[in-house]
Amino acid sequence: MSERFTATVVRATGSWYDVVTEQGATMRCRIRGRLRLKGVRSTNPVVVGDVVECEREASGGEGAADEGVIVEIRPRRNYVIRRASNLSKESHIIASNIDRALLMVTLRSPETPPEFVDRFLVTCEAYKVPVTILLSKIDLQDAEAVAAFRAVYEGADYEVLEVSAAEGRGVEEVRRLLSGQTTLVSGNSGVGKSTLIRTIDPSLDIRTGEISESHHKGRHTTTFSTMYPLQGGGAVIDTPGIKGFGLIDIDDAELWHYFPEMMRVAPGCRFYNCTHTHEPGCAVTEAVKRGEIAWQRYESYLKILDEDEKYRK
Repeated sequence: MSERFTATVVRATGSWYDVVTEQGATMRCRIRGRLRLKGVRSTNPVVVGDVVECEREASGGEGAADEGVIVEIRPRRNYVIRRASNLSKESHIIASNIDRALLMVTLRSPETPPEFVDRFLVTCEAYKVPVTILLSKIDLQDAEAVAAFRAVYEGADYEVLEVSAAEGRGVEEVRRLLSGQTTLVSGNSGVGKSTLIRTIDPSLDIRTGEISESHHKGRHTTTFSTMYPLQGGGAVIDTPGIKGFGLIDIDDAELWHYFPEMMRVAPGCRFYNCTHTHEPGCAVTEAVKRGEIAWQRYESYLKILDEDEKYRK
């Protein structure tokens, strides 16, 4: 007979998954084949953060007690998802069952594209994941650019924190934010995710500078996300850098719902089904003209609408 138990996925490598049982034991598991055949158009059916049902086969083989099979995925309360590649209809789920996402952004060394920021924020809004923006490597950033960035995103109701792992600036604030929470840390390669996590909890064995820059934007690259328990309570999910962030499963008519600043003023539109692009009496476009909604954010909204047409062909 096989022994069945519940566990949480803490590392996913594509073929093997490390899970932690309710008793705190770690085990390597594979996926039972039929999990891949449920019509989920995802490149990774099991992700870090998933609560899963596993079976440990009773066997006398050496090491058998340390391996199992994932037979069921419990319903997810939320997740962060992106399009697997350009023009692909498959999705790639980054992590699930998250209390908060931290999006790490740098304005230079390297520069995080604004469209990446906005697509990530839209996805978090759509899947009900609270998100905080961390302006990383703040000691290397231009003060005017930082002020402009804060004006745009604080104006859209997002919390923006300034951090520098090198100087220790903002680290304690982030440590408090992580305490007792399961937090996804994400961003482009080179923004300092692993360095910040290791600064917050030096006991963690997280290698830095290990992400290859050789892959091209648009090509799906396998990601080995890992969940680490924090000494102060809670856990952090470290993800390899993401080059692009394509949206998936978001209807054009609902897209504006995921821009908080547009949601604030949209009730003032003349038409209930306003697309906020060309209609007369549109409160959103008027707010953009008055500077109450940042043009950069509105431009992202228009670009996402235009881009979405490509994926429908």
